[in-house]
Amino acid sequence: MIIPVCDEHLIDAVALLAAEIWTEHYTPIIGPRQVEYMLDKFQSSSAISKQISENFLYYIIEINDQHVGYFGLEPKNDQLFLSKLYVRSSHRGKGFGSKALEFIENLAIQQGLKKIVLTVNKHNSVTIEKYLKMGFRNIGPIVTDIGNGYVMGDFILEKFLHNSKSNTPASNMRGILDH
Repeated sequence: MIIPVCDEHLIDAVALLAAEIWTEHYTPIIGPRQVEYMLDKFQSSSAISKQISENFLYYIIEINDQHVGYFGLEPKNDQLFLSKLYVRSSHRGKGFGSKALEFIENLAIQQGLKKIVLTVNKHNSVTIEKYLKMGFRNIGPIVTDIGNGYVMGDFILEKFLHNSKSNTPASNMRGILDH
């Protein structure tokens, strides 16, 4: 089940998932200090609340009343930026990420968006390979200064969508959730 994050309790649940998943997954890639900094800056409850107030959409992936992952999206012009898609290590390889991506693609198509864009750490080879198998293409590297002396060395991936409605503004994205 995919649940829209729309209250403080669910925002806190996302922050807890982020702390667990990022610490386990990214510490070997970028080190504990950068993980801690990024969690505080981008995935704390206050950071998530601020992002939601700025038009980000967050969702929790739930199975049998257990939160197993989450994702965050930002509609931008004619595209949907997939900012985050994370699944607990105990639930990886079971199709939850693929199902979430299917949901994301359908949401973007319903809103007439032309493509999904994301960034992924250039050393996260397993994830890069999964995205490529799902139809994304690597359009090149990007280095982003995130402050405090840290940078993110990522690849930009994109996937063009077919059969999307035309001329539907991304600002209407939230309306899908009201039905």
